[in-house]
Amino acid sequence: QVQLVESGGGLVQPGGSLRLSCAASGTVFNYYHMRWYRQAPGKQRELVAGITNGGRTNYADPVKGRFTISRDNANKMVYLQMDSLKPEDTAVYYCNAEHSIFDRTSWGQGTQVTVSS
Repeated sequence: QVQLVESGGGLVQPGGSLRLSCAASGTVFNYYHMRWYRQAPGKQRELVAGITNGGRTNYADPVKGRFTISRDNANKMVYLQMDSLKPEDTAVYYCNAEHSIFDRTSWGQGTQVTVSS
């Protein structure tokens, strides 16, 4: 099973940028599809962006054109570059790993992102 640790959250003003990182350990990283989810207070957890083990990406409509997901397989890292941040992007952001073959899914502990002036 893969272990995930997120970092990079914080407080940023509207229009600013943050880069979230997710460090994976404990397994062959290349087999995993990776995703970022977020959960705002009082709301359900939602998918933000995903990247397959082959490098294909997808984004939720609210973040298209502002967020970029990427991965570094050699260092077992996944990143979420967030630009033009809005107050509605405020949430706890979670890293998720899904094995491409077996039914295995892991979650990180989350990192708080707050967009406020």
